[in-house]
Amino acid sequence: MLRGAAHSARDTVTLLLARSQHCNPGLNFLPLRTEGTTRSFLIHSPYTTDVKSGEENKKTIESLYRLSVDIKKIRRLKEWVLLQEVAYVQEIASILQEMGADEPAIASILERCPEAILCSPAEVNSQRALWQLVCQKENQLIKLIEQFPESFFTTGYHENQKANILFFQQLGLKNNIITRFLTSAPNIFYGPVEKNKHVIETLQRNYLSLGGSDANMKTWILKLLSQNPFILLHTSTAIQENLEFLQRSDFTDHEVLQLLSKLKGFIFQLTPATMQKSMHFSKDVFKCSDQELKQLVLKCPALLYYSVPILEERLEGLLKEGISIAQIRETPMVLELTTQIVQYRIKKLSALGYNIKSGNLENLNGTKKDFEVNYGKIQSKKERPMFNPVAPIDIQN
Repeated sequence: MLRGAAHSARDTVTLLLARSQHCNPGLNFLPLRTEGTTRSFLIHSPYTTDVKSGEENKKTIESLYRLSVDIKKIRRLKEWVLLQEVAYVQEIASILQEMGADEPAIASILERCPEAILCSPAEVNSQRALWQLVCQKENQLIKLIEQFPESFFTTGYHENQKANILFFQQLGLKNNIITRFLTSAPNIFYGPVEKNKHVIETLQRNYLSLGGSDANMKTWILKLLSQNPFILLHTSTAIQENLEFLQRSDFTDHEVLQLLSKLKGFIFQLTPATMQKSMHFSKDVFKCSDQELKQLVLKCPALLYYSVPILEERLEGLLKEGISIAQIRETPMVLELTTQIVQYRIKKLSALGYNIKSGNLENLNGTKKDFEVNYGKIQSKKERPMFNPVAPIDIQN
Protein backbone atom coordinates (compact mmCIF):
# COMPACT_ATOMS: atom_id res chain seq x y z
CA MET A 1 0.00 0.00 0.00
CA LEU A 2 1.25 3.45 -0.75
CA ARG A 3 1.83 5.76 2.17
CA GLY A 4 2.49 9.46 2.58
CA ALA A 5 2.77 12.19 0.05
CA ALA A 6 6.54 12.02 -0.27
CA HIS A 7 6.44 9.81 -3.34
CA SER A 8 5.60 11.19 -6.74
CA ALA A 9 2.46 9.77 -8.36
CA ARG A 10 4.49 7.54 -10.66
CA ASP A 11 6.81 6.37 -7.85
CA THR A 12 3.78 5.69 -5.71
CA VAL A 13 2.11 3.44 -8.23
CA THR A 14 5.24 1.66 -9.42
CA LEU A 15 6.03 0.52 -5.88
CA LEU A 16 3.88 -2.42 -6.85
CA LEU A 17 6.64 -3.57 -9.17
CA ALA A 18 8.81 -4.30 -6.16
CA ARG A 19 6.27 -6.58 -4.60
CA SER A 20 6.97 -10.30 -4.62
CA GLN A 21 4.79 -12.43 -6.90
CA HIS A 22 2.85 -15.19 -5.31
CA CYS A 23 2.47 -16.48 -7.52
CA ASN A 24 -11.90 -37.82 -15.47
CA PRO A 25 -14.48 -37.91 -18.02
CA GLY A 26 -18.01 -38.53 -16.71
CA LEU A 27 -19.64 -41.95 -16.92
CA ASN A 28 -21.83 -42.67 -19.92
CA PHE A 29 -25.05 -44.16 -18.61
CA LEU A 30 -27.67 -45.99 -20.53
CA PRO A 31 -30.87 -44.13 -21.42
CA LEU A 32 -33.60 -43.96 -18.82
CA ARG A 33 -35.03 -47.43 -18.45
CA THR A 34 -38.74 -47.95 -18.86
CA GLU A 35 -41.09 -50.89 -18.63
CA GLY A 36 -43.50 -51.06 -21.54
CA THR A 37 -44.88 -47.62 -22.26
CA THR A 38 -44.78 -46.37 -18.64
CA ARG A 39 -41.99 -44.39 -16.96
CA SER A 40 -41.20 -46.72 -14.09
CA PHE A 41 -38.81 -44.29 -12.41
CA LEU A 42 -41.71 -42.38 -10.89
CA ILE A 43 -42.13 -44.27 -7.63
CA HIS A 44 -43.41 -42.60 -4.47
CA SER A 45 -41.48 -43.81 -1.44
CA PRO A 46 -38.33 -42.53 0.25
CA TYR A 47 -35.31 -44.80 0.30
CA THR A 48 -34.04 -45.89 3.65
CA THR A 49 -31.28 -48.32 4.21
CA ASP A 50 -29.07 -49.32 7.06
CA VAL A 51 -25.71 -48.00 5.99
CA LYS A 52 -22.50 -47.65 7.90
CA SER A 53 -20.90 -44.23 8.23
CA GLY A 54 -19.14 -43.32 4.99
CA GLU A 55 -20.97 -45.93 2.89
CA GLU A 56 -23.04 -44.89 -0.11
CA ASN A 57 -26.76 -45.57 -0.20
CA LYS A 58 -27.08 -48.24 -2.88
CA LYS A 59 -30.75 -47.58 -3.55
CA THR A 60 -30.02 -43.90 -4.11
CA ILE A 61 -27.27 -44.85 -6.57
CA GLU A 62 -29.59 -47.24 -8.44
CA SER A 63 -32.34 -44.63 -8.70
CA LEU A 64 -29.96 -41.98 -9.98
CA TYR A 65 -28.56 -44.48 -12.46
CA ARG A 66 -32.04 -45.13 -13.85
CA LEU A 67 -32.38 -41.37 -14.37
CA SER A 68 -29.12 -41.31 -16.37
CA VAL A 69 -27.53 -39.02 -13.79
CA ASP A 70 -23.73 -38.71 -13.90
CA ILE A 71 -23.02 -40.27 -10.52
CA LYS A 72 -19.29 -39.83 -10.93
CA LYS A 73 -19.84 -36.07 -11.09
CA ILE A 74 -21.82 -36.13 -7.85
CA ARG A 75 -19.14 -38.21 -6.16
CA ARG A 76 -16.55 -35.65 -7.21
CA LEU A 77 -18.48 -32.57 -6.08
CA LYS A 78 -20.94 -33.56 -3.33
CA GLU A 79 -20.40 -37.13 -2.35
CA TRP A 80 -21.95 -36.54 1.06
CA VAL A 81 -25.40 -36.55 -0.59
CA LEU A 82 -24.93 -40.19 -1.59
CA LEU A 83 -24.18 -41.18 2.01
CA GLN A 84 -27.54 -40.11 3.40
CA GLU A 85 -29.88 -42.83 4.64
CA VAL A 86 -33.01 -41.09 3.35
CA ALA A 87 -33.36 -39.71 -0.18
CA TYR A 88 -36.35 -38.86 -2.38
CA VAL A 89 -34.92 -39.43 -5.84
CA GLN A 90 -38.03 -40.66 -7.62
CA GLU A 91 -40.36 -38.24 -5.85
CA ILE A 92 -38.31 -35.21 -6.86
CA ALA A 93 -38.01 -36.53 -10.41
CA SER A 94 -41.79 -36.96 -10.50
CA ILE A 95 -42.44 -33.37 -9.39
CA LEU A 96 -40.00 -32.01 -11.94
CA GLN A 97 -41.60 -34.10 -14.66
CA GLU A 98 -45.07 -32.82 -13.72
CA MET A 99 -43.72 -29.29 -14.15
CA GLY A 100 -42.58 -30.09 -17.67
CA ALA A 101 -38.97 -31.17 -17.29
CA ASP A 102 -37.87 -33.90 -19.68
CA GLU A 103 -35.45 -36.68 -18.76
CA PRO A 104 -32.23 -34.87 -19.75
CA ALA A 105 -33.35 -31.77 -17.82
CA ILE A 106 -34.07 -33.83 -14.70
CA ALA A 107 -30.68 -35.48 -14.92
CA SER A 108 -28.99 -32.10 -15.36
CA ILE A 109 -30.80 -30.59 -12.36
CA LEU A 110 -29.87 -33.49 -10.08
CA GLU A 111 -26.24 -33.43 -11.24
CA ARG A 112 -25.90 -29.72 -10.55
CA CYS A 113 -27.86 -29.78 -7.29
CA PRO A 114 -27.83 -33.35 -5.95
CA GLU A 115 -28.97 -32.18 -2.52
CA ALA A 116 -32.39 -31.72 -4.13
CA ILE A 117 -33.02 -35.43 -3.51
CA LEU A 118 -32.77 -34.79 0.25
CA CYS A 119 -35.76 -32.40 0.16
CA SER A 120 -39.08 -33.99 1.00
CA PRO A 121 -41.85 -33.88 -1.63
CA ALA A 122 -43.88 -31.65 0.69
CA GLU A 123 -41.04 -29.13 0.91
CA VAL A 124 -40.53 -29.08 -2.85
CA ASN A 125 -44.25 -28.68 -3.56
CA SER A 126 -44.38 -25.79 -1.08
CA GLN A 127 -41.43 -24.19 -2.84
CA ARG A 128 -43.13 -24.74 -6.18
CA ALA A 129 -46.26 -22.93 -4.96
CA LEU A 130 -44.11 -20.16 -3.51
CA TRP A 131 -42.25 -19.46 -6.74
CA GLN A 132 -45.53 -19.56 -8.65
CA LEU A 133 -46.53 -16.40 -6.77
CA VAL A 134 -44.18 -14.56 -9.14
CA CYS A 135 -43.77 -17.03 -12.00
CA GLN A 136 -47.13 -18.63 -12.76
CA LYS A 137 -46.27 -20.36 -16.03
CA GLU A 138 -44.72 -23.72 -15.22
CA ASN A 139 -42.79 -23.92 -18.48
CA GLN A 140 -40.98 -20.72 -17.46
CA LEU A 141 -40.60 -21.93 -13.89
CA ILE A 142 -38.93 -25.19 -14.89
CA LYS A 143 -36.48 -23.25 -17.05
CA LEU A 144 -35.57 -21.16 -14.02
CA ILE A 145 -35.07 -24.30 -11.95
CA GLU A 146 -32.80 -25.73 -14.66
CA GLN A 147 -30.69 -22.57 -14.53
CA PHE A 148 -30.73 -22.02 -10.76
CA PRO A 149 -31.48 -25.33 -9.03
CA GLU A 150 -29.62 -24.39 -5.83
CA SER A 151 -31.84 -21.36 -5.30
CA PHE A 152 -35.04 -23.36 -5.81
CA PHE A 153 -34.08 -26.29 -3.60
CA THR A 154 -33.13 -24.14 -0.61
CA THR A 155 -36.35 -24.86 1.22
CA GLY A 156 -35.50 -24.15 4.86
CA TYR A 157 -36.82 -20.58 4.94
CA HIS A 158 -40.28 -21.04 3.47
CA GLU A 159 -42.22 -18.65 5.71
CA ASN A 160 -39.60 -15.89 5.43
CA GLN A 161 -39.42 -16.32 1.66
CA LYS A 162 -43.19 -16.01 1.34
CA ALA A 163 -43.38 -12.95 3.59
CA ASN A 164 -40.58 -11.21 1.68
CA ILE A 165 -42.12 -11.98 -1.71
CA LEU A 166 -45.43 -10.44 -0.60
CA PHE A 167 -43.58 -7.42 0.82
CA PHE A 168 -41.72 -6.82 -2.46
CA GLN A 169 -44.98 -7.08 -4.37
CA GLN A 170 -46.61 -4.55 -2.05
CA LEU A 171 -43.58 -2.29 -2.49
CA GLY A 172 -44.28 -2.21 -6.22
CA LEU A 173 -41.56 -4.46 -7.62
CA LYS A 174 -42.69 -6.33 -10.72
CA ASN A 175 -42.87 -10.11 -10.58
CA ASN A 176 -40.11 -10.54 -13.15
CA ILE A 177 -37.77 -8.48 -10.96
CA ILE A 178 -38.69 -10.50 -7.86
CA THR A 179 -38.09 -13.66 -9.86
CA ARG A 180 -34.64 -12.37 -10.76
CA PHE A 181 -34.01 -11.74 -7.06
CA LEU A 182 -35.06 -15.31 -6.19
CA THR A 183 -32.50 -16.72 -8.61
CA SER A 184 -29.59 -14.29 -8.36
CA ALA A 185 -29.92 -12.97 -4.79
CA PRO A 186 -31.87 -15.64 -2.86
CA ASN A 187 -30.28 -14.68 0.48
CA ILE A 188 -32.39 -11.54 0.71
CA PHE A 189 -35.47 -13.76 1.18
CA TYR A 190 -34.10 -15.92 3.99
CA GLY A 191 -34.19 -13.38 6.83
CA PRO A 192 -37.27 -11.98 8.59
CA VAL A 193 -39.28 -9.56 6.48
CA GLU A 194 -38.95 -6.94 9.23
CA LYS A 195 -35.22 -6.65 8.47
CA ASN A 196 -35.86 -5.80 4.81
CA LYS A 197 -38.61 -3.39 5.79
CA HIS A 198 -36.22 -1.59 8.15
CA VAL A 199 -33.59 -1.19 5.42
CA ILE A 200 -36.18 0.17 2.97
CA GLU A 201 -37.47 2.63 5.57
CA THR A 202 -33.89 3.82 6.18
CA LEU A 203 -33.38 4.38 2.45
CA GLN A 204 -36.68 6.24 2.14
CA ARG A 205 -35.94 8.45 5.13
CA ASN A 206 -32.46 9.34 3.86
CA TYR A 207 -33.69 9.96 0.32
CA LEU A 208 -36.12 12.56 1.62
CA SER A 209 -33.61 14.13 4.03
CA LEU A 210 -31.08 14.49 1.18
CA GLY A 211 -33.57 16.51 -0.85
CA GLY A 212 -35.40 13.84 -2.80
CA SER A 213 -39.09 14.36 -3.45
CA ASP A 214 -42.04 12.27 -2.28
CA ALA A 215 -43.20 12.00 -5.89
CA ASN A 216 -39.94 10.37 -7.03
CA MET A 217 -39.11 8.35 -3.92
CA LYS A 218 -40.87 5.13 -4.95
CA THR A 219 -39.29 5.16 -8.40
CA TRP A 220 -35.85 5.83 -6.89
CA ILE A 221 -36.16 3.00 -4.35
CA LEU A 222 -37.40 0.48 -6.92
CA LYS A 223 -34.63 1.39 -9.36
CA LEU A 224 -32.00 1.12 -6.62
CA LEU A 225 -33.25 -2.31 -5.59
CA SER A 226 -33.46 -3.50 -9.20
CA GLN A 227 -29.86 -2.47 -9.81
CA ASN A 228 -28.48 -3.91 -6.59
CA PRO A 229 -30.77 -6.05 -4.40
CA PHE A 230 -27.78 -6.93 -2.19
CA ILE A 231 -28.35 -3.61 -0.43
CA LEU A 232 -30.87 -5.54 1.64
CA LEU A 233 -28.13 -7.75 3.08
CA HIS A 234 -26.69 -4.75 4.92
CA THR A 235 -27.93 -3.30 8.17
CA SER A 236 -29.68 0.02 8.33
CA THR A 237 -26.93 1.15 10.74
CA ALA A 238 -24.20 0.50 8.15
CA ILE A 239 -26.18 2.42 5.52
CA GLN A 240 -26.58 5.37 7.86
CA GLU A 241 -22.86 5.41 8.75
CA ASN A 242 -21.79 5.49 5.09
CA LEU A 243 -24.10 8.36 4.24
CA GLU A 244 -22.93 10.33 7.27
CA PHE A 245 -19.30 9.77 6.24
CA LEU A 246 -19.97 11.36 2.85
CA GLN A 247 -21.65 14.32 4.48
CA ARG A 248 -18.67 14.76 6.84
CA SER A 249 -16.44 14.70 3.74
CA ASP A 250 -18.11 17.93 2.58
CA PHE A 251 -20.33 16.41 -0.06
CA THR A 252 -23.59 18.34 -0.20
CA ASP A 253 -26.89 16.53 0.24
CA HIS A 254 -27.51 16.81 -3.51
CA GLU A 255 -24.04 15.36 -4.24
CA VAL A 256 -24.57 12.46 -1.83
CA LEU A 257 -27.85 11.67 -3.58
CA GLN A 258 -26.03 11.89 -6.91
CA LEU A 259 -23.40 9.42 -5.70
CA LEU A 260 -26.05 6.99 -4.48
CA SER A 261 -27.62 6.96 -7.92
CA LYS A 262 -24.31 6.64 -9.78
CA LEU A 263 -23.01 3.86 -7.54
CA LYS A 264 -26.27 1.89 -7.88
CA GLY A 265 -26.25 1.14 -4.18
CA PHE A 266 -22.76 -0.37 -4.12
CA ILE A 267 -21.76 2.32 -1.65
CA PHE A 268 -23.55 0.31 1.01
CA GLN A 269 -21.09 -2.53 0.57
CA LEU A 270 -18.29 -0.21 1.72
CA THR A 271 -17.28 1.18 5.08
CA PRO A 272 -16.18 4.69 6.09
CA ALA A 273 -12.64 3.35 6.63
CA THR A 274 -12.30 1.85 3.13
CA MET A 275 -13.79 4.94 1.48
CA GLN A 276 -11.41 7.19 3.39
CA LYS A 277 -8.38 5.13 2.34
CA SER A 278 -9.41 5.24 -1.32
CA MET A 279 -9.95 9.01 -1.18
CA HIS A 280 -6.59 9.61 0.50
CA PHE A 281 -4.90 7.48 -2.14
CA SER A 282 -6.52 9.40 -4.99
CA LYS A 283 -5.67 12.76 -3.42
CA ASP A 284 -2.03 11.70 -3.10
CA VAL A 285 -1.77 10.35 -6.67
CA PHE A 286 -3.47 13.30 -8.37
CA LYS A 287 -1.93 15.95 -6.09
CA CYS A 288 -5.25 17.73 -5.71
CA SER A 289 -7.07 19.75 -3.09
CA ASP A 290 -10.06 18.46 -1.13
CA GLN A 291 -12.43 20.34 -3.41
CA GLU A 292 -10.72 19.01 -6.55
CA LEU A 293 -10.84 15.50 -5.12
CA LYS A 294 -14.55 15.83 -4.49
CA GLN A 295 -15.13 16.80 -8.12
CA LEU A 296 -13.05 13.82 -9.29
CA VAL A 297 -15.12 11.47 -7.13
CA LEU A 298 -18.38 12.91 -8.47
CA LYS A 299 -17.04 12.46 -11.98
CA CYS A 300 -15.76 8.95 -11.28
CA PRO A 301 -17.33 7.25 -8.23
CA ALA A 302 -14.94 4.33 -8.82
CA LEU A 303 -12.38 6.40 -6.90
CA LEU A 304 -14.62 5.94 -3.89
CA TYR A 305 -15.78 2.41 -4.53
CA TYR A 306 -12.62 0.55 -5.52
CA SER A 307 -10.10 -0.42 -2.85
CA VAL A 308 -6.55 0.98 -2.83
CA PRO A 309 -4.97 -2.25 -4.22
CA ILE A 310 -7.36 -2.23 -7.20
CA LEU A 311 -6.72 1.45 -7.91
CA GLU A 312 -2.97 0.83 -7.63
CA GLU A 313 -3.12 -2.01 -10.11
CA ARG A 314 -5.15 -0.07 -12.65
CA LEU A 315 -3.01 3.06 -12.40
CA GLU A 316 0.12 0.98 -12.82
CA GLY A 317 -1.32 -0.63 -15.95
CA LEU A 318 -2.14 2.76 -17.46
CA LEU A 319 1.29 4.19 -16.67
CA LYS A 320 2.96 1.18 -18.30
CA GLU A 321 1.07 2.01 -21.50
CA GLY A 322 2.63 5.47 -21.49
CA ILE A 323 -0.47 7.27 -20.25
CA SER A 324 0.26 10.18 -17.92
CA ILE A 325 -1.25 11.02 -14.55
CA ALA A 326 -2.48 14.27 -16.08
CA GLN A 327 -4.43 12.32 -18.72
CA ILE A 328 -5.95 10.05 -16.09
CA ARG A 329 -6.91 13.01 -13.94
CA GLU A 330 -8.64 14.57 -16.95
CA THR A 331 -10.54 11.33 -17.67
CA PRO A 332 -10.64 9.37 -14.37
CA MET A 333 -13.47 7.14 -15.62
CA VAL A 334 -10.80 5.06 -17.34
CA LEU A 335 -10.09 3.60 -13.87
CA GLU A 336 -13.45 1.82 -14.05
CA LEU A 337 -11.89 -0.53 -16.64
CA THR A 338 -9.73 -3.52 -15.78
CA THR A 339 -6.10 -3.53 -16.93
CA GLN A 340 -6.88 -6.32 -19.41
CA ILE A 341 -9.69 -4.34 -21.04
CA VAL A 342 -7.51 -1.22 -21.27
CA GLN A 343 -4.68 -3.17 -22.90
CA TYR A 344 -7.08 -4.75 -25.41
CA ARG A 345 -8.63 -1.42 -26.37
CA ILE A 346 -5.28 0.36 -26.68
CA LYS A 347 -4.03 -2.43 -28.95
CA LYS A 348 -7.09 -2.10 -31.22
CA LEU A 349 -6.78 1.68 -31.41
CA SER A 350 -3.03 1.49 -32.03
CA ALA A 351 -3.67 -0.78 -35.02
CA LEU A 352 -5.56 2.15 -36.56
CA GLY A 353 -2.64 4.48 -35.92
CA TYR A 354 -4.30 6.15 -32.92
CA ASN A 355 -1.67 7.35 -30.42
CA ILE A 356 -3.19 6.98 -26.99
CA LYS A 357 -0.26 8.81 -25.34
CA SER A 358 -1.22 12.04 -27.06
CA GLY A 359 -4.85 11.23 -27.73
CA ASN A 360 -8.03 11.49 -25.71
CA LEU A 361 -8.67 8.75 -23.14
CA GLU A 362 -12.41 9.20 -23.74
CA ASN A 363 -12.03 6.77 -26.64
CA LEU A 364 -11.08 4.06 -24.13
CA ASN A 365 -14.07 4.62 -21.88
CA GLY A 366 -17.52 3.15 -21.62
CA THR A 367 -19.11 -0.22 -22.07
CA LYS A 368 -18.07 -2.67 -24.76
CA LYS A 369 -20.80 -1.25 -26.99
CA ASP A 370 -19.65 2.33 -26.36
CA PHE A 371 -16.08 1.43 -27.26
CA GLU A 372 -17.08 -0.38 -30.44
CA VAL A 373 -19.05 2.69 -31.57
CA ASN A 374 -16.06 4.99 -30.96
CA TYR A 375 -13.71 2.50 -32.59
CA GLY A 376 -15.97 2.31 -35.64
CA LYS A 377 -15.97 6.11 -35.99
CA ILE A 378 -12.17 6.28 -35.83
CA GLN A 379 -11.89 3.42 -38.31
CA SER A 380 -14.31 5.06 -40.75
CA LYS A 381 -12.47 8.35 -40.52
CA LYS A 382 -9.17 6.64 -41.26
CA GLU A 383 -10.53 4.68 -44.22
CA ARG A 384 -12.51 7.56 -45.75
CA PRO A 385 -10.73 8.74 -48.97
CA MET A 386 -9.44 12.27 -48.95
CA PHE A 387 -11.32 14.60 -51.33
CA ASN A 388 -9.93 17.90 -52.51
CA PRO A 389 -12.74 19.94 -54.10
CA VAL A 390 -10.32 22.29 -55.88
CA ALA A 391 -8.07 19.61 -57.37
CA PRO A 392 -8.13 19.46 -61.22
CA ILE A 393 -10.08 16.61 -62.76
CA ASP A 394 -7.87 14.09 -64.51
CA ILE A 395 -9.45 13.57 -67.96
CA GLN A 396 -7.91 10.92 -70.13
CA ASN A 397 -8.44 11.21 -73.89
